[in-house]
Amino acid sequence: MLKCVIIDDEPLAREILAGYITQHEALTLAGSFSNALEGKAFLQHQVADLLLLDIEIPEISGIDFLRSLSQPPITVFTTAFRDYAFEGYELGVIDYLLKPISYERFARAVDKVTEFLSLERHNADLELQQEIPAFIFVKSGVQKIKLSFADVSYIQGLKDYAIIHTTSGKIVTKGSVKSMQALFPETLFMRVHKSFIVAKDKIRRVERNSILIADQQIPVGRNYKAALDKLIDGY
Repeated sequence: MLKCVIIDDEPLAREILAGYITQHEALTLAGSFSNALEGKAFLQHQVADLLLLDIEIPEISGIDFLRSLSQPPITVFTTAFRDYAFEGYELGVIDYLLKPISYERFARAVDKVTEFLSLERHNADLELQQEIPAFIFVKSGVQKIKLSFADVSYIQGLKDYAIIHTTSGKIVTKGSVKSMQALFPETLFMRVHKSFIVAKDKIRRVERNSILIADQQIPVGRNYKAALDKLIDGY
């Protein structure tokens, strides 16, 4: 059971989310709070697996609250505002739910959380080995798995881990996006966001602030847009 904490200043929103948590077999409600200060006091002494966090809350915004946590739980933003999605990516938020939130959409967000935690458990001891031409080795227990650069679509940073998305599945490894950037050759890969590295040849479409790889929309950070524009103009 995943222990959930709700922080939302709207009583009805808290009630709805609490009902969804009760309805979901994988979740249990650990705490529900109307403001960030009460939520932070709780998280300083209790362990939570999932934080359902509103953005527009009294005293301190959800974004600033999340930045203030040294070890935040996996977080899903729950908000009535569409304008904070990219801030969520910056903070490693796993999903972004717009109010009013249906149970079906809530359940899909929980699926993302449980999938990540499952990958994290099964691949916690993965270590990327020294880069060699065209591929690297990923160590899992006593096995060494060959990972071809050509099979990698993109790499996503989340908390202290990196999720490597490949054509055949996902690999979770401990390490920052910056450490992944050093392992994947810049001739084939480029960083487009604080939390994302993409394979250049897997880019399907470039939009104003995002790119499309397979069916996944990847945000483009302001600090990386010029390099992406230069790459596209060079083709």
